Amino acid sequence: MSQRLHLVFGGELTDTQSTQFRDVDNIHIVGIFPNYESAYSAWKAEAQRTVDSAHTRYFIAHLHRLRDEETAASATEELDVRG
Repeated sequence: MSQRLHLVFGGELTDTQSTQFRDVDNIHIVGIFPNYESAYSAWKAEAQRTVDSAHTRYFIAHLHRLRDEETAASATEELDVRG
């Protein structure tokens, strides 16, 4: 069985209707978690801690989807886009 890793991260956004971070150097990495339930608990704790900051948002990224070699490549992977 493969691991289902999840990354919880967040920070201040440029706008409340956006997902663009104001300062990527100050993104808060909460941690990597072995399952969605523990990631959700960490996300919820950070979201509640920062509830008074309208521009601060936290997210859960499904890392296992990025490294699943059995899943078809995304359009970006197929284009071999490198920053």
